[in-house]
Amino acid sequence: MGFAPSSRLRRLPPYLFAEFERKRAALEKRGRDVVNLGIGDPDTNPPALLLDTLVRHLNDPFLHQYSPSQGTEEFRSAVASFFKRRYGVALAPNEICLGVGSKELIAHMPLALTDPGDVVLVPEPGYPPYRSGTIFALCEPFVMPLRAERGFLPDLDAIPADVARRAKILYVNYPNNPTGAVASREFYAACAEFARKYGMLVVSDEAYAELYYGDPPPSFLETPGAKEVGVAVHSMTKTFSMAGWRVAWVCGNARVVEIVRGFKANCDSGQFMGFQKAVAAVLEKGTGDMKAIRDMYRARRDAFVTGLRALGWEIPSPKAGLYVWFPVPKRGMASMEFSTKVLEEAGVILLPGSGFGAFAEGFVRAALTVPEGRIREAVERIGSIRW
Repeated sequence: MGFAPSSRLRRLPPYLFAEFERKRAALEKRGRDVVNLGIGDPDTNPPALLLDTLVRHLNDPFLHQYSPSQGTEEFRSAVASFFKRRYGVALAPNEICLGVGSKELIAHMPLALTDPGDVVLVPEPGYPPYRSGTIFALCEPFVMPLRAERGFLPDLDAIPADVARRAKILYVNYPNNPTGAVASREFYAACAEFARKYGMLVVSDEAYAELYYGDPPPSFLETPGAKEVGVAVHSMTKTFSMAGWRVAWVCGNARVVEIVRGFKANCDSGQFMGFQKAVAAVLEKGTGDMKAIRDMYRARRDAFVTGLRALGWEIPSPKAGLYVWFPVPKRGMASMEFSTKVLEEAGVILLPGSGFGAFAEGFVRAALTVPEGRIREAVERIGSIRW
C-alpha cells in the first residue's frame, strides 16, 4: 500500500534547518569537523538553581502525574511575578497558559483561532512555523516583507484593506529571528491600533526577549490596551539553555488564552510538572543569571562580527537575539550557493536566507550557539575560502 503526505504538507517549503543537519551528519560521518552555526540550540548548561530544584523534587510522585493543561498554579504565579517585575504588566491566572515550547504554541494558533480561508499576516524573513501553522489550518498566509531600510519592521500601511479585513492573526516577532532587530513602543502601539481597526489578534513572539545587548526591549503587552487585541508568547529555551525541556507560555487576552487552553486539552497533556517547578524557581529567584548569559552571547557576537568585517565584508551587529543576519558578501551569489560553498569548503554551517522566505534571499544567518573559540575558528576557516 502506498502512502503520501497530505496536501497541507506538500504546500510547505523545504525545512532547510533539517536539510543542513543532514548535510552536517554526512560530512561528520566522513570524518570532517563541522562548526555548526545553523540551528539556534544553546550549548551551555541551564542555571544551577533550575537543575538543583528539579533534582531535589524528582522523588515527589505527584510531579509525575498529568499536568493541568494551563500549567500548575505555581508555574503561572511565577510567570505573573516575572512579568510584573520585568515589564510592569499585571497578569491574572486565567491570562497565562503553559506551552510545550513556543514552537507548538505559535504553530497551533491558527488551528485554534481561525477558519479555513481566513488570512494570517506573516513576517518574512520569519520563523517557519508562522507560515506552516497557517497552511495546516487551511488559511492563506499574507507575507509582510521585513526590509533593512525599515529596521526590519513590517509596513502595516502597505497591507491592502481587503486583506486586513479578512485577517484573523498578525504575527510579530521582536527581538527578531533572524534579523536581530528590536521593536519600539511606537511600533507596538501601531500594531494594537491596526488590530483593533480590523478585528484581528496580535500574536507577539517574544522568545528572545531577554537576549539583548542594549536597553531592555519592551513587550507588546506593555502597550495600552494590548490585552484587548493580543497575546505574547515567551519561551525559556534561549534564555536559560533549555531547548530540550520544551517550556513556554502564552499570556495576555483572557479569552484567547482560554481558547488555546481548550485546544491544547485536546492535543497534549501538558508538560512534566518537575520542569514547571524548576522553571518557577528560576523565574522567581534566578533571573540574575540573565546578565551573564547576555555577556557571553555579546562576546560571541563581537568575535563573529569583528572577524568577518576584517575580511572586508558588510556585517551588521545585531541589537538582540542569538543570530547574526548579514547580506551575502559575494555579488551575484544566491544564499544557498554561498552557504553550500562555506559548508563544503570550510566546514561551517550558515543558514541561507532562502529558508526564511523569498524576501530573505540575499542574506545568511549565523547562530551564536557554539563557544567563542569555535566562532573564531569558523571565521578563520571562512577567511581561507578562495572566492
